[in-house]
Amino acid sequence: QVQLVESGGGLVQAGGSLRLSCAASGRTFRGYTMAWFRQAPGKEREFVASMFRSNAYTYYADSVKGRFTISSDNAKTTVHLQMNSLQPEDMAVYYCAADGSVIWSSQTRADAYDTWGQGTQVTVSS
Repeated sequence: QVQLVESGGGLVQAGGSLRLSCAASGRTFRGYTMAWFRQAPGKEREFVASMFRSNAYTYYADSVKGRFTISSDNAKTTVHLQMNSLQPEDMAVYYCAADGSVIWSSQTRADAYDTWGQGTQVTVSS
């Protein structure tokens, strides 16, 4: 079973950039679908971006399309989320998720993933 550890969160001014990383241990995530979700206080956890079955396809929430990019290293041990043009509404705890059995139509659903990291806080000041 893959285990996930996120890093890279922090405080940034509106318009700035951050790069989140999600390191897998225990095995590579080759063949897995990897995703980033976020949860703001008082809100439901929402889908941000995914990389379906390793890096075969990427998919983004409309709210981040064109600003965020999901990618992985060649060894399939780390997934990144490059976040540009950050806005106060992007402020949340960001979680990395993985699952080996996600189907295409379910990749935006949090309940499709059985492995989660601990989360990393992203704070955007206006």
